[in-house]
Amino acid sequence: MPQKILNTVKRPDRSPTARYRHQDRIWRLNAARWRQELLLLLLSAVPGGVLFMLGGAISWAIALTFACYALSLLYRLMRLARNVRRQFTGQTTYGLTGLIQDRQRRVRASWVRRQRKLVDLLKRYHRSAMSVPDAMVVLTPLREIEWLNDAACDLLNLTQNDVGLRIDNLIRDPTFVNWLGEGASGRVLEFQSPGDEQRALNLRMEPYGEDRSLLIGRDVTALYRLQGVRQDFVANVSHELRTPLTVLAGYLETLLDSEEDTQGEMFRILTNMHQQSERMRRIVEDLLLLSRLETSRPDEEYFESIDMRSLLETVAHDAQLLSGAEQHQILLEVDPGLWLVGIMRELHSALSNLVFNAVKYTPGGGTITIRWQQNEKNQPVFEVEDTGIGIEPRHIPRLTERFYRIDVARSRTRGGTGLGLAIVKHVILRHDAKLDITSQLNQGSVFRVTFPASRAERHNAPNLTTGMKNAQ
Repeated sequence: MPQKILNTVKRPDRSPTARYRHQDRIWRLNAARWRQELLLLLLSAVPGGVLFMLGGAISWAIALTFACYALSLLYRLMRLARNVRRQFTGQTTYGLTGLIQDRQRRVRASWVRRQRKLVDLLKRYHRSAMSVPDAMVVLTPLREIEWLNDAACDLLNLTQNDVGLRIDNLIRDPTFVNWLGEGASGRVLEFQSPGDEQRALNLRMEPYGEDRSLLIGRDVTALYRLQGVRQDFVANVSHELRTPLTVLAGYLETLLDSEEDTQGEMFRILTNMHQQSERMRRIVEDLLLLSRLETSRPDEEYFESIDMRSLLETVAHDAQLLSGAEQHQILLEVDPGLWLVGIMRELHSALSNLVFNAVKYTPGGGTITIRWQQNEKNQPVFEVEDTGIGIEPRHIPRLTERFYRIDVARSRTRGGTGLGLAIVKHVILRHDAKLDITSQLNQGSVFRVTFPASRAERHNAPNLTTGMKNAQ
């Protein structure tokens, strides 16, 4: 775009008065052009008139008139074409070609204004993208860097000279390379900054345009430090509380055993104190377990092949004892030939929590179904379905938070700590599984844990469907 034209184009005034003046000016200019064309036609008729006066041949006079007018029009069109090629150097044509030239100039000026707006918009977008604190890298289908901002240079240890190079050749970390190779869209990667190992990054890939990808990296170092401080605090406090609570519970048990009057006020007070101390002890134990799950990675040597039929029969038996006089019907639908590679102790804790929650929140006489089978993708799936009170949709996203309770009074009556589903979440994450919860009020809930197909093992055994119901 010529700089001369950019400099001469002014920003238009959008007021009603300015628009009226602009339209009036265009009308006046068009009228002047038509007057010029009429004058040129009259001038073209002069040679024809002279010929008619000399020879009296009207046909030749008319032909000469139109020939002169056609030559005039051809000359003006040639000037107009030359002006277009020269980007409007200021030469002016008259008449009808002047109308065309005026229209071209207006269209050109409008186009220049739109281009200037577009350039300004692109510049503002570029400045805003460069000032974003998150790393942003635009990648081609071949994972070549097409554009990156300043934060990407800082967080990913890249430079502007790396544009056009493959990002997996610049960042050689195996975790990052595998993440890209396995299809990064929709998946989040926790990653150490290549330039500073003390920095923790959160990377994700989003589709961008028709065939581009946008790599977004966020510095989460401060968040990780806060989480570490919280975890250390909870672990230390829980560890310090465990010993005095154990001593307190021991003395209360001794006092209860020595109390002869089991109907007296003192026995009731001691019983209540013992129950609350046991509840505190369970909370401390759950906090310590949760802290260990959060701060440690599962060691592969602890993974083993687990007979899920045997494990779930044990869980169902414990649930039957927990049901007691409420007479819940507990059904097992288990594929005994489907085994799972995992950590027995952690899985027992997580699956027990899911089943026990179903017992606690299902009215007496209700049905609880425990399923273990493979889905159409050959993934092992554990399900607990109950006919309980159900859960409102607004509570479901927060169920796995620490100490989150839907009904506080009912949870305390049932002896819950508010940490069971938080423990479940971390256990299934350590097994690369996913938890899905569906529920309807007054109809029941389904808690579904889907494990990856790589953790399944197949052993030859017949399917098993059994029912368990508390004895009267």
